[in-house]
Amino acid sequence: MAGLDQAGFVQLLTPTGERLEHPDYDFRGGPEEIRSLYRDMALVRRFDLEATALQRHGELGLWAPLAGQEAAQVGAGRSLRPQDYVFPTYREHGVAWCRGIDPLQVLSLFRGIDYGSWDPLETGFQLYTLVIGAQALHAVGYALGVQRDHAIGTGDPDRDTAVVAHFGDGATSQGDVNEAFVFAASYQAPVVFFCQNNQWAISEPLERQSRIPLYRRAEGFGFPGVQVDGNDVLAVRAVTEAALQRARDGGGPTLIEAYTYRMGAHTTTDDPTRYRLDDELEQWRQRDPLARAEAYLRTDDLADQAFFDDLDAEGDALGERLRAGVRAMAEPTAHQLFDRVNAEISEELAAQRDAFDAYLATFEGAAS
Repeated sequence: MAGLDQAGFVQLLTPTGERLEHPDYDFRGGPEEIRSLYRDMALVRRFDLEATALQRHGELGLWAPLAGQEAAQVGAGRSLRPQDYVFPTYREHGVAWCRGIDPLQVLSLFRGIDYGSWDPLETGFQLYTLVIGAQALHAVGYALGVQRDHAIGTGDPDRDTAVVAHFGDGATSQGDVNEAFVFAASYQAPVVFFCQNNQWAISEPLERQSRIPLYRRAEGFGFPGVQVDGNDVLAVRAVTEAALQRARDGGGPTLIEAYTYRMGAHTTTDDPTRYRLDDELEQWRQRDPLARAEAYLRTDDLADQAFFDDLDAEGDALGERLRAGVRAMAEPTAHQLFDRVNAEISEELAAQRDAFDAYLATFEGAAS
Protein backbone atom coordinates (compact mmCIF):
# COMPACT_ATOMS: atom_id res chain seq x y z
CA MET A 1 0.00 0.00 0.00
CA ALA A 2 1.22 3.45 -0.91
CA GLY A 3 2.86 5.31 1.94
CA LEU A 4 2.97 2.36 4.34
CA ASP A 5 6.30 1.98 6.15
CA GLN A 6 6.45 -1.60 7.42
CA ALA A 7 9.62 -0.90 9.42
CA GLY A 8 8.09 1.89 11.51
CA PHE A 9 4.45 0.83 11.52
CA VAL A 10 2.88 0.51 14.98
CA GLN A 11 0.20 -2.17 15.29
CA LEU A 12 -1.05 -3.91 18.43
CA LEU A 13 -4.12 -5.62 17.00
CA THR A 14 -4.13 -7.36 13.62
CA PRO A 15 -7.11 -7.21 11.23
CA THR A 16 -8.10 -10.69 12.44
CA GLY A 17 -8.08 -9.61 16.10
CA GLU A 18 -4.73 -11.07 17.17
CA ARG A 19 -2.91 -9.12 19.89
CA LEU A 20 0.69 -8.11 19.11
CA GLU A 21 3.58 -6.74 21.15
CA HIS A 22 5.58 -3.65 20.20
CA PRO A 23 8.95 -2.66 21.67
CA ASP A 24 8.06 1.01 22.09
CA TYR A 25 4.30 1.17 22.58
CA ASP A 26 1.94 -0.81 24.79
CA PHE A 27 -1.75 -0.65 25.61
CA ARG A 28 -2.09 -1.25 29.34
CA GLY A 29 -5.87 -1.08 29.65
CA GLY A 30 -7.87 -4.06 30.88
CA PRO A 31 -10.97 -5.77 29.44
CA GLU A 32 -13.35 -3.09 30.72
CA GLU A 33 -11.45 -0.34 28.94
CA ILE A 34 -11.29 -2.35 25.71
CA ARG A 35 -15.05 -2.89 25.86
CA SER A 36 -15.50 0.83 26.46
CA LEU A 37 -13.42 1.70 23.39
CA TYR A 38 -15.43 -0.74 21.29
CA ARG A 39 -18.66 0.79 22.59
CA ASP A 40 -17.44 4.25 21.59
CA MET A 41 -16.59 3.07 18.09
CA ALA A 42 -19.90 1.25 17.64
CA LEU A 43 -21.98 4.24 18.76
CA VAL A 44 -19.91 6.69 16.73
CA ARG A 45 -20.47 4.51 13.66
CA ARG A 46 -24.22 4.49 14.35
CA PHE A 47 -24.12 8.28 14.76
CA ASP A 48 -22.39 8.56 11.38
CA LEU A 49 -24.81 6.21 9.63
CA GLU A 50 -27.81 8.09 11.00
CA ALA A 51 -26.34 11.43 9.93
CA THR A 52 -25.70 10.16 6.41
CA ALA A 53 -29.28 8.87 6.18
CA LEU A 54 -30.65 12.16 7.52
CA GLN A 55 -28.75 14.08 4.86
CA ARG A 56 -30.04 11.76 2.14
CA HIS A 57 -33.57 12.47 3.37
CA GLY A 58 -33.01 16.22 3.14
CA GLU A 59 -32.74 16.82 6.87
CA LEU A 60 -29.08 17.98 6.76
CA GLY A 61 -27.51 20.26 4.24
CA LEU A 62 -24.27 18.29 4.15
CA TRP A 63 -22.45 15.56 6.04
CA ALA A 64 -18.78 14.53 6.18
CA PRO A 65 -18.80 10.75 6.86
CA LEU A 66 -16.16 9.15 9.09
CA ALA A 67 -16.91 5.45 8.43
CA GLY A 68 -13.65 3.50 8.67
CA GLN A 69 -11.91 6.09 10.82
CA GLU A 70 -13.57 5.28 14.14
CA ALA A 71 -10.47 3.72 15.72
CA ALA A 72 -8.29 6.69 14.83
CA GLN A 73 -10.73 9.16 16.34
CA VAL A 74 -11.79 7.22 19.42
CA GLY A 75 -8.22 6.13 20.18
CA ALA A 76 -7.05 9.73 20.00
CA GLY A 77 -10.08 11.16 21.79
CA ARG A 78 -9.85 8.80 24.76
CA SER A 79 -6.17 9.62 25.22
CA LEU A 80 -6.96 13.19 26.25
CA ARG A 81 -7.07 14.68 29.73
CA PRO A 82 -9.72 17.24 30.68
CA GLN A 83 -7.31 20.19 30.36
CA ASP A 84 -6.06 19.18 26.90
CA TYR A 85 -7.40 21.13 23.94
CA VAL A 86 -8.38 19.91 20.46
CA PHE A 87 -8.56 21.73 17.14
CA PRO A 88 -10.63 19.61 14.73
CA THR A 89 -11.44 19.68 11.04
CA TYR A 90 -15.04 19.02 9.97
CA ARG A 91 -14.91 15.21 10.33
CA GLU A 92 -13.87 14.66 13.97
CA HIS A 93 -17.30 13.48 15.09
CA GLY A 94 -15.71 10.63 17.06
CA VAL A 95 -13.38 12.98 18.92
CA ALA A 96 -16.33 15.26 19.66
CA TRP A 97 -18.14 12.23 21.09
CA CYS A 98 -15.18 11.50 23.35
CA ARG A 99 -15.17 15.10 24.58
CA GLY A 100 -18.77 14.77 25.72
CA ILE A 101 -20.41 16.80 22.96
CA ASP A 102 -23.98 15.78 22.22
CA PRO A 103 -24.20 14.49 18.61
CA LEU A 104 -27.24 16.71 18.12
CA GLN A 105 -24.97 19.73 18.60
CA VAL A 106 -22.85 18.49 15.71
CA LEU A 107 -25.91 17.76 13.58
CA SER A 108 -27.36 21.23 14.20
CA LEU A 109 -24.25 22.66 12.56
CA PHE A 110 -24.73 20.52 9.44
CA ARG A 111 -28.44 21.36 9.41
CA GLY A 112 -27.56 25.04 9.27
CA ILE A 113 -29.11 25.91 12.62
CA ASP A 114 -25.93 27.39 14.10
CA TYR A 115 -22.17 27.63 13.67
CA GLY A 116 -21.42 25.10 16.40
CA SER A 117 -23.28 25.32 19.70
CA TRP A 118 -20.88 23.69 22.15
CA ASP A 119 -18.60 25.66 24.47
CA PRO A 120 -14.96 25.15 23.38
CA LEU A 121 -13.60 26.17 26.79
CA GLU A 122 -15.90 23.80 28.65
CA THR A 123 -15.31 20.82 26.35
CA GLY A 124 -11.69 21.44 25.35
CA PHE A 125 -12.83 21.03 21.75
CA GLN A 126 -12.72 23.94 19.33
CA LEU A 127 -15.48 24.55 16.79
CA TYR A 128 -15.16 22.73 13.47
CA THR A 129 -12.79 24.22 10.89
CA LEU A 130 -13.83 24.07 7.23
CA VAL A 131 -10.77 25.83 5.80
CA ILE A 132 -8.35 23.01 5.01
CA GLY A 133 -5.39 23.01 7.41
CA ALA A 134 -6.05 26.38 9.06
CA GLN A 135 -6.59 24.76 12.46
CA ALA A 136 -2.96 23.58 12.59
CA LEU A 137 -1.79 27.18 12.98
CA HIS A 138 -4.53 27.87 15.51
CA ALA A 139 -3.41 24.85 17.52
CA VAL A 140 0.21 25.97 17.59
CA GLY A 141 -0.83 29.44 18.69
CA TYR A 142 -2.87 27.99 21.53
CA ALA A 143 0.00 25.66 22.45
CA LEU A 144 2.39 28.63 22.65
CA GLY A 145 -0.06 30.24 25.04
CA VAL A 146 -0.09 27.08 27.16
CA GLN A 147 3.70 27.17 27.18
CA ARG A 148 3.81 30.78 28.30
CA ASP A 149 1.26 30.06 31.01
CA HIS A 150 3.75 27.53 32.39
CA ALA A 151 1.22 24.73 31.99
CA ILE A 152 3.77 22.17 30.80
CA GLY A 153 6.59 20.36 32.52
CA THR A 154 5.35 20.99 36.06
CA GLY A 155 4.78 17.35 36.88
CA ASP A 156 1.19 18.11 37.90
CA PRO A 157 -1.08 15.75 35.90
CA ASP A 158 -4.02 18.08 36.40
CA ARG A 159 -2.14 21.12 35.08
CA ASP A 160 0.25 20.03 32.34
CA THR A 161 -1.55 20.50 29.03
CA ALA A 162 -1.21 19.23 25.48
CA VAL A 163 -2.87 20.53 22.32
CA VAL A 164 -3.96 18.40 19.36
CA ALA A 165 -4.45 19.50 15.76
CA HIS A 166 -6.44 17.05 13.63
CA PHE A 167 -6.22 17.11 9.83
CA GLY A 168 -6.28 14.79 6.86
CA ASP A 169 -3.59 13.71 4.43
CA GLY A 170 -4.70 16.33 1.91
CA ALA A 171 -4.08 19.12 4.42
CA THR A 172 -0.38 18.19 4.61
CA SER A 173 -0.04 19.80 1.18
CA GLN A 174 -1.33 23.10 2.52
CA GLY A 175 0.99 25.93 3.48
CA ASP A 176 -0.75 26.49 6.81
CA VAL A 177 0.11 23.01 8.05
CA ASN A 178 3.76 23.29 7.06
CA GLU A 179 4.02 26.74 8.63
CA ALA A 180 2.53 25.27 11.80
CA PHE A 181 5.27 22.61 11.74
CA VAL A 182 7.92 25.35 11.52
CA PHE A 183 6.60 27.34 14.47
CA ALA A 184 5.95 24.26 16.59
CA ALA A 185 9.48 22.98 16.05
CA SER A 186 11.12 26.38 16.56
CA TYR A 187 9.42 26.99 19.90
CA GLN A 188 9.02 23.38 21.09
CA ALA A 189 5.27 23.89 21.32
CA PRO A 190 3.31 21.27 23.28
CA VAL A 191 1.26 20.18 20.27
CA VAL A 192 0.46 16.83 18.67
CA PHE A 193 -0.25 16.93 14.96
CA PHE A 194 -2.69 14.07 14.33
CA CYS A 195 -3.00 13.27 10.63
CA GLN A 196 -5.74 10.85 9.65
CA ASN A 197 -4.34 9.55 6.39
CA ASN A 198 -7.49 8.13 4.85
CA GLN A 199 -5.72 7.71 1.49
CA TRP A 200 -7.76 10.25 -0.48
CA ALA A 201 -7.59 14.06 -0.45
CA ILE A 202 -11.12 14.26 -1.86
CA SER A 203 -10.31 12.63 -5.22
CA GLU A 204 -6.49 12.76 -5.18
CA PRO A 205 -4.68 9.60 -4.00
CA LEU A 206 -1.87 9.65 -1.47
CA GLU A 207 0.86 8.91 -4.01
CA ARG A 208 0.17 12.25 -5.70
CA GLN A 209 0.65 14.10 -2.44
CA SER A 210 3.89 12.67 -1.08
CA ARG A 211 6.86 10.60 -2.26
CA ILE A 212 7.54 9.40 1.28
CA PRO A 213 5.32 8.26 4.16
CA LEU A 214 3.70 11.35 5.64
CA TYR A 215 5.02 10.81 9.17
CA ARG A 216 8.59 11.17 7.90
CA ARG A 217 7.95 14.79 6.97
CA ALA A 218 8.41 15.61 10.64
CA GLU A 219 12.12 14.78 10.33
CA GLY A 220 12.70 17.78 8.09
CA PHE A 221 11.22 20.10 10.68
CA GLY A 222 13.16 18.61 13.57
CA PHE A 223 10.62 16.70 15.59
CA PRO A 224 9.58 13.03 15.73
CA GLY A 225 6.91 11.35 13.68
CA VAL A 226 5.26 7.96 14.02
CA GLN A 227 3.02 5.94 11.73
CA VAL A 228 0.31 3.93 13.48
CA ASP A 229 -2.36 1.56 12.23
CA GLY A 230 -5.30 3.94 12.26
CA ASN A 231 -7.75 1.01 12.24
CA ASP A 232 -6.27 -0.38 15.47
CA VAL A 233 -7.83 1.45 18.40
CA LEU A 234 -5.36 -0.02 20.90
CA ALA A 235 -2.31 1.12 18.92
CA VAL A 236 -3.76 4.59 18.31
CA ARG A 237 -4.49 4.94 22.01
CA ALA A 238 -0.95 3.89 23.00
CA VAL A 239 0.81 6.10 20.44
CA THR A 240 -1.34 9.15 21.13
CA GLU A 241 -0.97 8.85 24.89
CA ALA A 242 2.83 8.79 24.49
CA ALA A 243 2.85 11.83 22.19
CA LEU A 244 0.51 13.80 24.46
CA GLN A 245 2.63 13.04 27.50
CA ARG A 246 5.76 14.10 25.65
CA ALA A 247 4.08 17.43 24.88
CA ARG A 248 2.90 17.88 28.48
CA ASP A 249 6.40 17.18 29.76
CA GLY A 250 7.85 19.94 27.56
CA GLY A 251 9.31 17.62 24.91
CA GLY A 252 7.73 19.50 22.02
CA PRO A 253 5.66 18.47 19.02
CA THR A 254 5.00 15.06 17.47
CA LEU A 255 3.43 14.13 14.15
CA ILE A 256 1.20 11.06 14.24
CA GLU A 257 0.12 9.56 10.94
CA ALA A 258 -2.90 7.34 11.57
CA TYR A 259 -2.90 5.12 8.48
CA THR A 260 -6.58 4.46 7.81
CA TYR A 261 -9.20 4.62 5.07
CA ARG A 262 -12.30 6.61 4.26
CA MET A 263 -14.91 3.93 3.52
CA GLY A 264 -17.50 6.39 2.26
CA ALA A 265 -17.55 9.64 0.37
CA HIS A 266 -15.49 12.71 1.21
CA THR A 267 -18.81 14.42 1.88
CA THR A 268 -22.34 13.57 0.84
CA THR A 269 -21.83 15.72 -2.28
CA ASP A 270 -18.99 13.45 -3.44
CA ASP A 271 -19.15 10.29 -5.57
CA PRO A 272 -16.09 8.15 -4.74
CA THR A 273 -16.97 5.56 -7.41
CA ARG A 274 -15.67 8.05 -9.98
CA TYR A 275 -12.09 7.90 -8.72
CA ARG A 276 -11.48 4.68 -6.78
CA LEU A 277 -11.93 0.98 -7.47
CA ASP A 278 -14.25 -1.46 -5.74
CA ASP A 279 -11.29 -3.80 -5.18
CA GLU A 280 -9.53 -1.18 -3.08
CA LEU A 281 -12.63 -0.64 -0.97
CA GLU A 282 -13.02 -4.38 -0.41
CA GLN A 283 -9.38 -4.72 0.69
CA TRP A 284 -9.95 -2.11 3.36
CA ARG A 285 -13.21 -3.71 4.48
CA GLN A 286 -11.03 -6.60 5.64
CA ARG A 287 -9.26 -4.15 7.99
CA ASP A 288 -12.45 -2.74 9.51
CA PRO A 289 -11.65 -1.23 12.93
CA LEU A 290 -14.82 -2.50 14.60
CA ALA A 291 -14.55 -6.01 13.17
CA ARG A 292 -11.03 -6.53 14.47
CA ALA A 293 -11.88 -5.21 17.94
CA GLU A 294 -14.96 -7.42 18.08
CA ALA A 295 -12.92 -10.45 16.99
CA TYR A 296 -10.43 -9.77 19.77
CA LEU A 297 -13.18 -9.39 22.38
CA ARG A 298 -14.89 -12.61 21.32
CA THR A 299 -11.78 -14.75 20.76
CA ASP A 300 -10.26 -13.82 24.10
CA ASP A 301 -13.60 -14.07 25.95
CA LEU A 302 -13.48 -10.43 26.99
CA ALA A 303 -17.15 -9.82 26.18
CA ASP A 304 -20.23 -12.03 26.08
CA GLN A 305 -23.17 -11.93 23.69
CA ALA A 306 -25.22 -9.91 26.16
CA PHE A 307 -22.67 -7.08 25.84
CA PHE A 308 -23.14 -6.92 22.07
CA ASP A 309 -26.94 -7.24 22.32
CA ASP A 310 -27.11 -4.40 24.83
CA LEU A 311 -24.89 -2.27 22.62
CA ASP A 312 -27.14 -2.90 19.61
CA ALA A 313 -30.11 -1.73 21.67
CA GLU A 314 -28.17 1.35 22.79
CA GLY A 315 -27.37 2.12 19.18
CA ASP A 316 -31.02 1.83 18.20
CA ALA A 317 -31.98 4.22 20.98
CA LEU A 318 -29.28 6.67 19.87
CA GLY A 319 -30.52 6.53 16.28
CA GLU A 320 -34.09 7.20 17.34
CA ARG A 321 -33.01 10.15 19.49
CA LEU A 322 -30.98 11.68 16.67
CA ARG A 323 -33.77 11.35 14.11
CA ALA A 324 -36.33 12.88 16.43
CA GLY A 325 -33.96 15.56 17.66
CA VAL A 326 -32.97 16.78 14.21
CA ARG A 327 -36.56 17.00 13.01
CA ALA A 328 -37.55 18.92 16.12
CA MET A 329 -34.89 21.62 15.64
CA ALA A 330 -36.31 25.10 15.18
CA GLU A 331 -35.52 26.61 11.82
CA PRO A 332 -33.24 29.66 12.01
CA THR A 333 -34.38 33.05 10.75
CA ALA A 334 -32.47 35.20 8.32
CA HIS A 335 -32.30 37.84 11.05
CA GLN A 336 -30.01 35.53 13.07
CA LEU A 337 -27.29 35.81 10.43
CA PHE A 338 -26.23 39.05 12.10
CA ASP A 339 -26.41 37.93 15.71
CA ARG A 340 -23.09 36.10 16.01
CA VAL A 341 -20.76 38.23 13.94
CA ASN A 342 -19.58 40.38 16.83
CA ALA A 343 -20.06 40.19 20.58
CA GLU A 344 -21.63 43.65 20.40
CA ILE A 345 -23.28 44.61 17.14
CA SER A 346 -21.85 47.73 15.52
CA GLU A 347 -23.93 50.59 14.11
CA GLU A 348 -22.90 49.64 10.58
CA LEU A 349 -23.87 46.00 11.04
CA ALA A 350 -27.13 47.00 12.72
CA ALA A 351 -27.96 49.17 9.70
CA GLN A 352 -27.24 46.26 7.37
CA ARG A 353 -29.45 43.99 9.49
CA ASP A 354 -32.33 46.48 9.47
CA ALA A 355 -32.02 46.96 5.72
CA PHE A 356 -32.05 43.22 5.18
CA ASP A 357 -35.11 42.84 7.41
CA ALA A 358 -36.87 45.55 5.41
CA TYR A 359 -35.98 43.78 2.17
CA LEU A 360 -37.35 40.46 3.44
CA ALA A 361 -40.54 42.20 4.57
CA THR A 362 -41.33 43.07 0.95
CA PHE A 363 -41.93 39.37 0.31
CA GLU A 364 -44.48 38.96 3.12
CA GLY A 365 -47.90 38.16 1.76
CA ALA A 366 -46.62 37.81 -1.79
CA ALA A 367 -48.31 35.18 -3.91
CA SER A 368 -46.54 31.82 -3.80
